Amino acid sequence: MGTSTGDQQGYALFVAAEPPVRHPLAVTAILPQLAAIPPARLVGTAYASAVQVANPDEPQTVLTHLRTAAAAPGPLLVYVAGHLAVDSRQHRLHLALARTTARTVRYTALPWHWLAAELQHRPPGTTTVVADLVAEPDVLQSLTRQEQALTGPYALYGAVQVHDRRHRPSPAYTHALAQILRTAPARPSADELHHQAARTAVLEEASTLWLGGAAAPVPVQQPTVAVPAPRPEPTPAAKSDPHRAITEACQAGRHGEAASIAASWEQRSLRQYGANSPEVAHWIEVRAVIALEEGAPHRACGLWLRGAAVRLSADQDEHHPDVAAAVDRAHYAWRLVRDPRQARQLGIELLSLRVQVTGSSGAREDVQRRLANLSRAVQP
Repeated sequence: MGTSTGDQQGYALFVAAEPPVRHPLAVTAILPQLAAIPPARLVGTAYASAVQVANPDEPQTVLTHLRTAAAAPGPLLVYVAGHLAVDSRQHRLHLALARTTARTVRYTALPWHWLAAELQHRPPGTTTVVADLVAEPDVLQSLTRQEQALTGPYALYGAVQVHDRRHRPSPAYTHALAQILRTAPARPSADELHHQAARTAVLEEASTLWLGGAAAPVPVQQPTVAVPAPRPEPTPAAKSDPHRAITEACQAGRHGEAASIAASWEQRSLRQYGANSPEVAHWIEVRAVIALEEGAPHRACGLWLRGAAVRLSADQDEHHPDVAAAVDRAHYAWRLVRDPRQARQLGIELLSLRVQVTGSSGAREDVQRRLANLSRAVQP
C-alpha cells in the first residue's frame, strides 16, 4: 500500500491465521484474492515479490519470514490478518496462530512486539502494515483506551472488529482492498486506498476500530463501544451494492449466486457501453475472481484472458495497468491448472497475449517452457 517508488524492488509478506475458536475469521480463504494481484501493484513499486504464510502454527515460523521481509532493501508491505489475543501473564498483544487457545497464547501465538522489533531498523517511510483483525471486547477496549497499541515503526492501516457471541465479523476490509486494487485505473496512494476500503467494506461501525496511517487509534468516550475514526461518505448504491452482494455471497460459499450477480451486471454493461468496453471487462474479471475462489482456476484463467482481450479491444493498449493486471492474473491462475489438456489450451492463448503484454522479466519464457512440457504430456 505504499506510494509509487520508481524502479525499486518491493516485497510483500502476507500472514493470515485461523485459531481453533468458534466462528473464526475466515482469513486464509481470502489470500487467493491478494495472490491474484500482481505484487508490484500491491506494494506500489515497479517490481516486487510476495510470500504467503497461511495458517502457521508456530510463532518462530512467522518470525523467520518477518526477518527475511525486514531485510528487503526496498519498500515493504506486511499484511496481517486474524485474531488478536492477550496473554494472561504479561498482558501483551499476540496474533493467534493455528494452534492457539485461550490458555496457550503465550506459547503458540505471535507476540505483536516481535513484528515491531523486526521492522524497527528499516529506513523510515519504507514500511507499511495492513491489519484485518478481530478481538474479544476487552481486548478491543484496551486498544481504544490506548492501554495496548498496534503501532510501531511503520505506517499502519486496517480495521479491528469485535468478535463475540453477537458479532460474527468477516474480512470485508481485505475484500474491499483487493477489489479496489483489481479495478482502480491507477493505483491509489496508501491513504486513499485505506479510505476507499473503509468506505466500501461492509463493517458494523459501532463494533469496529479503524486504523489509519501512523497515528494511534482514536480513544473512545464509552468503553463498551469502539468509536471509528472519521470515515468518508458512502459510495452511491449503483456502484457498491453489486460488489457487496457478491462479496457476501462468496463469503457464504454461494459462488453460483455471486457469479449470477456478476453476469447480470455484465449484461447490463454490455447493453449500456457495448461489448468492447472496460465496464464489460470489469465484470468478466469479477467472475474470474469468483471462479478462483470457487477452486476453478481453469475457468478463472479463461475469464481473465477474455477480460484482457476486451480491454485491448476497448483502446486500452498493452501498457495500460488494467490490461497488464488481467494478463498477470490469467498467468497466475494458469499455473494452478492441473489438467494437462486444459492447461495446454489455455497456455496457447496466454502465450499469444504475452507477445503483446510481456509482463515481468521471464514471464513469456515461463509460458513457453510449461507449454513445451505440456505438449509432451498430452502426446498420445
